[in-house]
Amino acid sequence: MAQHYGPKALTELLPGQDLPDRLIRGIALNSQDVGEDFLFAALQGAKVDGATFIPQALEQGAAAILLDQGRSIDLPSDVAQVSAPQARRALAHIAANWFARQPRHCVAVTGTNGKSSTVDLYAQLGRALGLTAASIGTLGVQTQAAHAGFGLTTPDTVKFQEILAGLDEQGITHVALEASSHGLDQFRIDGAQLEAAAFANITRDHLDYHGSFENYLYAKLRLVGEVLPPRGRAVINADADHADRFIDIAWARGLPLCLVGFKGEHAKLLLRQPTGAGQRIVIEAEGRSFTIDFPLMGGFQVDNALLAAGLLQASGPSWGDILPHFGALKPVAGRLERVSDAQAKTSVIVDYAHTPDGLRAALGALRSHTSGALSVVFGCGGDRDAGKRPQMGKIAAQMADSAIVTDDNPRSEDPAQIRSEILVACPGAQDIGDRALAIENAIATAQPGDTVLIAGKGHERGQEVAGKVTPFDDRDVARAILEDRGELRRGLA
Repeated sequence: MAQHYGPKALTELLPGQDLPDRLIRGIALNSQDVGEDFLFAALQGAKVDGATFIPQALEQGAAAILLDQGRSIDLPSDVAQVSAPQARRALAHIAANWFARQPRHCVAVTGTNGKSSTVDLYAQLGRALGLTAASIGTLGVQTQAAHAGFGLTTPDTVKFQEILAGLDEQGITHVALEASSHGLDQFRIDGAQLEAAAFANITRDHLDYHGSFENYLYAKLRLVGEVLPPRGRAVINADADHADRFIDIAWARGLPLCLVGFKGEHAKLLLRQPTGAGQRIVIEAEGRSFTIDFPLMGGFQVDNALLAAGLLQASGPSWGDILPHFGALKPVAGRLERVSDAQAKTSVIVDYAHTPDGLRAALGALRSHTSGALSVVFGCGGDRDAGKRPQMGKIAAQMADSAIVTDDNPRSEDPAQIRSEILVACPGAQDIGDRALAIENAIATAQPGDTVLIAGKGHERGQEVAGKVTPFDDRDVARAILEDRGELRRGLA
């Protein structure tokens, strides 16, 4: 529900359309949130048709109903019917005009993996430069002073605009947001005035929703091809597969380009070498060479930081201003997050890797920091793309010295069936459905010099089984096990 910023004329919310001069006092996606003189967006969903709830919205005082063009419904004479070729896109602009404010510098990043890290690193770098910066995404809304979660990578259209307006009210000048494929496909961020947009990478994911990889890719391409305004900067990881598709679209639209990575032209990565504490990297930018002791593990974290820097540079700072702060970056919650003591003989790491490419990247990153054996605890979510289950099993079998297949949000599916589909490609793995027991087993059998990766849930604080979510945090579970074994100082977080 959004009523804090009204009232406004309907013609003000959708200028240029032939609409009655009705005063609107709020907008709502849920009929239960409708109040007197509200606009109700009766959107067609995959499972539910919003038009079904129009009678309830009318009973509660709706003054206007938004529908896809071609749909018609009998309405009282004093209720306006607003039709649009794409009602979801129209709603994005209605919401943007309703709240009518956002931080001055707003950027977005899309990709299969790395979105959360990139927006977090953007905010870290912005604050290091003395800017008031925030991030929006899977980890919620994060400012330097507060954090609020909302359960979706990209919040719904109205909530998204409300968040932007709220951040502007707080004095936030720079904000980076995650643009998920679902959010892009459903036009949730189309009303934002972005000054830059970034592409991180793309591999198989969410085919249960998109139906095919090409549809999934198209949703991602929308960020640069349609959502980014003219003259907005396109920041591209030039090393990523399908980067050429994003580059071609940016060229076709005449957008300024920023290419980063080993193949980058604007920030070229010359060296990436693992060290005990992280990585030694050398970057060439603006005709200068920068040697940096980068404190995060994983080559992909360097990619994420370069994207974050390229997005931040769109607001004015130079590479020379930004790159010196790479050495002070901190790990992002649930992204190669160490839960064991830094000096512990056995490393225990939690990561959000829940796709084949994410698991491959996490295991590859940790291998270079492991003197002993590398083990992994992982599973696959239920009611999601089942095709990635054997793919992830194969990756674990090839890249880890040992693996335990466990449950990871099985949702409405049979957990044992999900594990069996993974184990087909990972026959040497242990099958332990109880996730806490799986983590305990992995830690108990680890030797000095070994690394244990607990993959899939990262920052998540719940486990969903048969429609019920129970508290569960991989990090808390692992810490409790380490404490009980006397391998972690009490209270260390």
